[in-house]
Amino acid sequence: MIEHICGTVKSVSDDSIIVSVGPIGLGLQVAESKIFKTGQKVDLLVHMHWNSENGPSFFGFEAELEKQVFLLVISCSGIGPKIGLAVLRDLGAEQFLQAISMEDDRILGKIGGLGPKKVEQVIVQLKRKVAKLLKSGVKIVGTSKFSDWQNLSEVLTSLNYSRGEVDEQLSN
Repeated sequence: MIEHICGTVKSVSDDSIIVSVGPIGLGLQVAESKIFKTGQKVDLLVHMHWNSENGPSFFGFEAELEKQVFLLVISCSGIGPKIGLAVLRDLGAEQFLQAISMEDDRILGKIGGLGPKKVEQVIVQLKRKVAKLLKSGVKIVGTSKFSDWQNLSEVLTSLNYSRGEVDEQLSN
């Protein structure tokens, strides 16, 4: 399995790039193709997604957190890689994790391709996974308010308040 690729950007289109590695050019779908320039050297993390009708598709990520969030999103039933890329493009990995943790359907509604019912489904399916990811040490940079809520949540949980009690009080 291909985990990462180092090479030179050969071409850039609306939602994908071609990375040249020796005599091979690998097409990667990316969230933001505008950040890549032809001739630029890149080192990207890669995920291969298999579709029974179209075969393999490759997705490129600049950071591990982006790849983790993408994989979380596509783990939801009925959600595919196009929505995974839309999450990264429209919100970014950190804001998505924050929105799931706070069950903020207003922010999640900004993701192209997700209606209100799908937003609810994504929150239900990912809330525990995101909480586990955040407890594993993933830090959300630049969102001090969220970080404060996360710290308060951890303190209350350590004082033997149930997860439901903590969530109820923090949502008020």
